[in-house]
Amino acid sequence: MLKDITIGQYFPAKSPVHSLDPRYKILIMTIFIVSLFFIQSFWPYIFVFAWLFLTIVAAKIPVNMVLKGLKPLRLILIFTFIMNLFFIPGEEIFRWGFLSVSREGLVQAIFMAIRLVLLVVGTSLLTLTTSPLALTEGIEKLMSPLKRVGFPAHAIAMMITIALRFIPTLIDEADKIMKAQMARGADFESGNVLNRAKNLVPLLVPLILNALRRAEELATAMESRCYRGDEHRTKLNPLQLTRTDHILFTVNMIFFILVSATRWMHVPLP
Repeated sequence: MLKDITIGQYFPAKSPVHSLDPRYKILIMTIFIVSLFFIQSFWPYIFVFAWLFLTIVAAKIPVNMVLKGLKPLRLILIFTFIMNLFFIPGEEIFRWGFLSVSREGLVQAIFMAIRLVLLVVGTSLLTLTTSPLALTEGIEKLMSPLKRVGFPAHAIAMMITIALRFIPTLIDEADKIMKAQMARGADFESGNVLNRAKNLVPLLVPLILNALRRAEELATAMESRCYRGDEHRTKLNPLQLTRTDHILFTVNMIFFILVSATRWMHVPLP
């Protein structure tokens, strides 16, 4: 299950999505996330799903690879759905004992499940189509105006990128430790949720120690190469916006503005 997490992984390919400027990709993904919370009816999600599918196809990423990233979220999806389904008051449509399901709760539960799926798939697309170096430079460029007030834009961008880059590495480490402990008789799959959580304690201790060791090695490697942040730093391939970048960014911005505008369109729920 750990291998199914796609956030933080990079899938190299030659596609319009990969070649799009990382600054525009980050802005598009930010508007995408914001627009999801403006939608108040089901029919705009059809266009959002279509946009995601076309983006995945254009990026030449296997659809199964993106969908696998949803497997680790099954428990979170079920928990979120149940919490919204039974604990939001409104017009009652079903009752079982002390539990009741309202129309508003059912609608909100479906909304939250759809939003969570779209958020995970969308953020996975950002890291799958953007290399860690390009992502760092993109975040730094977007936050560069804050340098005038002393904001450490480069340091923050580097920390975010390293954290994302370490996700696949830590997943591999956790998988190796889990297999080694299962070979020694450890059981991570049987029992209830509480027992499974207790069984994960022997996994977390060596995982944290390995993460600290890797962080120390990375810091030593960066210091040995005289890393001093963005001070007097040159770039081999500086970011340059092209006409294609402007066109793709404009089209995506118009699309998400129209999707967000459906909040004020009085279309009844299907």
